[in-house]
Amino acid sequence: MVPTTLMFAVLVGGVLTWVVPGGLRVLRLLWMTAFYIVWDATALLAMFGLWLAAACGLFADRPWYRRAHVRLARGMLALFFWQVRWTLRLRIELDVPDALSLPEAPLVVLSRHAGPGDSFIIVDRLLGLSGRAPAIVLKDTMQWDPAIDVLMNRLPAAFVTPASRRPAGHPGARETVHRIAAGLTADDALVLFPEGGNVTPRRRAARIEALRRSGYDDLARRAEAMHEVMAPHVGGFDAALEGAPEAAVLVVAHTGLDRLVDVRDVWRELPMDKTVTMRAWLHPPGAVPRDVAAREAWLFDQWQVLDDWIAARAPAD
Repeated sequence: MVPTTLMFAVLVGGVLTWVVPGGLRVLRLLWMTAFYIVWDATALLAMFGLWLAAACGLFADRPWYRRAHVRLARGMLALFFWQVRWTLRLRIELDVPDALSLPEAPLVVLSRHAGPGDSFIIVDRLLGLSGRAPAIVLKDTMQWDPAIDVLMNRLPAAFVTPASRRPAGHPGARETVHRIAAGLTADDALVLFPEGGNVTPRRRAARIEALRRSGYDDLARRAEAMHEVMAPHVGGFDAALEGAPEAAVLVVAHTGLDRLVDVRDVWRELPMDKTVTMRAWLHPPGAVPRDVAAREAWLFDQWQVLDDWIAARAPAD
């Protein structure tokens, strides 16, 4: 299917480009779709080869098997973002102070959620540079992607079903995060998105109202004062530090894809021709308060830092 898919994308895209304005957006979109299909299939074939090398999964518990999947993930992400830079003209810049050196301890990464594919960017740019294996908790809908489904089930990661669809007795997000965090080593990094989704006006207002209904009026007022980010959920972060109390915490902000919320936004912005800027703040082991209320206030303090940093770089409307 590879040659026919690519030729079909070029042919149809070339014809539609004449009638649809926007910098060859049809051709770019079809090319990226064809590339992603081939990219996904290549990753599946490589993982099938690793499974065969492990005696059809008999030695899947060996350390080399996991290391091989981490290297595969890093190489596939590098290939993917090379294509993104070429086709969509998307540049990624990492603004990290020279003093940022990760300690020999498990790492919990807290990142804002804004724009399509930001979780891939976090893993590629931050965890790739540190050489750590990513541990991610994803929504179960991500299992519709075959390569992500297979890869994440071979790494210290998990898929979580929302409470509205979760069968009775199945673990929720908090229990899953605690289980993964308890198994973290100094070579791992657990990635969490405390906002729970991309920031939209509706979600932001609903989160503020939920804080008020729960009696957290002070946190609701703080959330209202933050215009670039959404009030974070503390449950997953709390579970992560309960499971790995010796972990360091890396707080990550990024901006550049903020306004890409749905498919219409992505279509309107093609080709993106954007620069994603990332900034990280490291908090060593023991820097986060142990008390639950103090930890929640600490998390809101970090989100205020993110809000100020993003607001200083937001383009004028």
